[in-house]
Amino acid sequence: MTGVHLGNLLVVVALAFLVPLALGFVPTLKLPAVVLEIVAGIVVGPSVLGWVTIDEPLSVLALIGLAFLLFLAGLEIDIHELRGRPLRLATLGFIISFVIALGVGLGLRTADLAGNGLFVAIVLTATSLGIIVPVLKDAGEISSPFGQLVVAAGSIADFGAIILLSLLFSREGGGVGSQAILLGGFVVVAGAIGLAVAGAERLPALSQVLFRLQDTTAQIRIRGAFLLLIVFAFVAERLGLETILGAFMAGALLTLLDRDRQMTHPDFRSKLESAGFGIFIPIFFVVSGVRFDVDALTSSIGALARVPIFLLALLAVRGLPALLYRSELGSRRTAVAALLQATSLPFIVAATQIGLELETISAETAAGLVGAGILSVLLFPLGALTLLRAGSAARLKP
Repeated sequence: MTGVHLGNLLVVVALAFLVPLALGFVPTLKLPAVVLEIVAGIVVGPSVLGWVTIDEPLSVLALIGLAFLLFLAGLEIDIHELRGRPLRLATLGFIISFVIALGVGLGLRTADLAGNGLFVAIVLTATSLGIIVPVLKDAGEISSPFGQLVVAAGSIADFGAIILLSLLFSREGGGVGSQAILLGGFVVVAGAIGLAVAGAERLPALSQVLFRLQDTTAQIRIRGAFLLLIVFAFVAERLGLETILGAFMAGALLTLLDRDRQMTHPDFRSKLESAGFGIFIPIFFVVSGVRFDVDALTSSIGALARVPIFLLALLAVRGLPALLYRSELGSRRTAVAALLQATSLPFIVAATQIGLELETISAETAAGLVGAGILSVLLFPLGALTLLRAGSAARLKP
């Protein structure tokens, strides 16, 4: 353990505990903890107080936190529900999103606001499932046709953005053709692992052992899920793809395989969320704040102006395709869907870090995108909930 110090980790973990605790004392303040975690990281990081610097323990745990975040996002995708008209609308909406994003990215590149217009276009196409799902649950809309359509659209957007990022931008380099081959290889390996896991779970002896050990100190299902996450992230990394793709695919595969119709392990998902949101994911967000380059964002008026420009770009890219739902949902709920679809932060944070490593975007562009993502999480869900409550109140009036 020589040379490994835990002082930086102590500050980060303390913030991860104190931020939601502080919000708990002000229940009327509907502010996502993730936003304050990033802000707290900025404050203690090199850009402001300089109390925390990125070292090996923080880097490793933040990487696991990012993987866990994408893993849980994959778990939110109910592949069995992604069919019929919601799937068609969500897919068409994502295609339109990407077309709009390409135009926006080209415009930003022409205006010298984005280093690589295609990269920025991909960043703008994602939706934060992990943020909009709790909003829909709190509003009692998660199981409604409206809620299912928004979740389907967010699922397709997250999946599409991660695939496009892995296909077109990789740390290993190579052309699109070679990346497509690698991606195909990864899908084959994922399918083989999925078939092996599905076959193993049908073995009566194994099922009995899993049932016996799942709620003991072995927590065998949680260990198995974590093994699946690391295996997929490792395979993606070895194939030259992004680890976030592996983590996301692991979650989506687990959702497909683990239906639990017999309700033999009803606490499985909540345990995974406890491990992710209780330990690793907050570290990722606080560390993202520590890495945030405030100097790049405030270096000039032009750099600072990127934030509202990117925020409007998010609303255009993900919000405008929601007009496809108008005949299904009506005008008010279409506006709600547009705001929720335009809510994005975790993917922006992850993607901009990749973009900086590849030197595809500048520090100013990365900071502007993250700043826009923070504002989207602050403003868009609040606006969506306000519209939903106004619509409910209007229906209740005699």
